[in-house]
Amino acid sequence: MARFAAKHLVFLLLTLFVVSFLVFALNEFSPGDVARKELGAYATQDQVDALTKRLRLDRPLLVRYAEYLGKVAVGDLGYSARFKAPVAGVIWKHLANTALLAAIAFACIVPFSMVLGILAGMRESSRLDRAILLFSTLMASIPEFALGVFLASVFVVWLGWLPGTATLVAGGGWSLSAQLVLPVAVIVLFDAGYVISMIRASMVEVMQRPYIRTAVLKGLPFYRVILGHAVRNAMINPITVILLQINYLVAGVVVVETVFAYPGFGRMMLEAALFKDIALIEAGALVAVGLAVLTNILGDVAYMILDPRIRA
Repeated sequence: MARFAAKHLVFLLLTLFVVSFLVFALNEFSPGDVARKELGAYATQDQVDALTKRLRLDRPLLVRYAEYLGKVAVGDLGYSARFKAPVAGVIWKHLANTALLAAIAFACIVPFSMVLGILAGMRESSRLDRAILLFSTLMASIPEFALGVFLASVFVVWLGWLPGTATLVAGGGWSLSAQLVLPVAVIVLFDAGYVISMIRASMVEVMQRPYIRTAVLKGLPFYRVILGHAVRNAMINPITVILLQINYLVAGVVVVETVFAYPGFGRMMLEAALFKDIALIEAGALVAVGLAVLTNILGDVAYMILDPRIRA
């Protein structure tokens, strides 16, 4: 385990190093110089030249990149031109909002997907299996923005049961929990469609294994066969996919956050890109990539826990 942890830590640091350099270089070589991007299209050339001199942007790329790494190492991520605040504070604020949304959604996705996936895979081609498979395929096929608009049309416009935005600001007669209902529902329905299909496919494969038939022929109750033999083995392959959803829930729900005006990490990165907030884009990319690598590591650890053969 120590060797495993050390290897993945080195991989994480190397990945962050490569990504930070690529993002830094892309911002440098994309159309328009850095100072022009910071000041906007309507700034005069004198203003651009003054900012270039003040930020010392006329130095070689590698020199400025080394300086950037030194600042990142001590926690200085720069200043956000979009939010008029230090980048570190902006990122952690929006990341905390997305973590709240992701935690609630993940806590719903996992049991919901496991129950439906296991029920479908227990008896392949049954009516229940076909119904669950149809549901999961339909949910995975509907784009997030379309699902969000549909749910808002029903529960906001028609029934008036829920608010149409999730700004996390109490007011208008809606509690914070009520504001989270629709964003969580969209994420759970969309993401669970894919996870259900993965668990079902793994469960179908496990139910055809010889040890399952042997357990049934020995006269074990069917629920003991499922809970004691099938479920654990069926979850070995999907567990990696399930843990990878953490990365999607944090960095990939920009559509949901935009539809419901949720002040999360994905929407923050969209605004940073639209306003060409270079410091925020660079720091956000590091956070997103770091999270992606960490979820892969968690998936490997979970795989080792569920399958003793890997530990051996």
